[in-house]
Amino acid sequence: MSQADLDSLVPEVAPRNRRDFLKTAVGSAFALAVLPVAAETITTDTQGLDAGEHMLDVPGIKMPVYYAKPAGKTHLPTIVVVSEIFGVHQHIADICRRFAKLGYLAVAPELFARAGDPQSLGTIAEIQSQIVAKTPDKQVMSDIDATVKWAAANGGDEKRLGITGFCWGGRVAWLYDAHNPNVKAAVAWYGRIVGDKSESFPQNPIDIAGKLHGPLLGLYGGKDTGIPVASVEQAREALARGDAASKGSELKVFPNSGHAFFADYRASYVEADAKEGWKLAQDWFRKHGVA
Repeated sequence: MSQADLDSLVPEVAPRNRRDFLKTAVGSAFALAVLPVAAETITTDTQGLDAGEHMLDVPGIKMPVYYAKPAGKTHLPTIVVVSEIFGVHQHIADICRRFAKLGYLAVAPELFARAGDPQSLGTIAEIQSQIVAKTPDKQVMSDIDATVKWAAANGGDEKRLGITGFCWGGRVAWLYDAHNPNVKAAVAWYGRIVGDKSESFPQNPIDIAGKLHGPLLGLYGGKDTGIPVASVEQAREALARGDAASKGSELKVFPNSGHAFFADYRASYVEADAKEGWKLAQDWFRKHGVA
């Protein structure tokens, strides 16, 4: 990607400041591991919004978060947006602005901040071993707690809280739904359901599927080789045996899509299913009291 392409991703920044912005800001660049990308998909502007970066104090570091909300509004329904393994880049920032245009305060924490910058690495294997493996679930839950607390103090309504996540973030959406009693609803996009466990990753969604605080909508691709449909069916059965919120959850499989079908900046994008999933997500948050 050329410098001109990168510059085009941050039109709200004065030209003389773009280079520094790209070096320092969350939501600025794409991960090397997924280049080339379609920069023209980053189209949601900031008109009518208060949007930008905040450095949030969490144990040991200042964690960047990208936020977007309707300007001048308070007591806003709040959505935590959890990134893929590639961190908070322009696509995730754009999703935050899309939610803000719908009336939400949307906030995306850079949960990999302690481990390093996944955008600097060239392969998914490197990101997994050097970044993801060094970001334990307990730390992620705590950092999202801090993000929610910050959002509540800056125009958000902690009692109307939703969470959505993509890929790695899809798994986190499941876990955080079971972690925080204030979660009204969750939407998990193709997050892993089963897998190996360790001290840093002691549970998977299948283990907590019956203990959710808010109903969860799971959106999966039928052609996703990393998340077999059989594991989705396992989760469906576990949800049916769980508490009220778990029983109220729904899992949808898009038979013609693979992994990352919502990622409109990548070749994996499937327009029809992505648009349907986005509408289902909006309806889900409205139905369950977040909006």
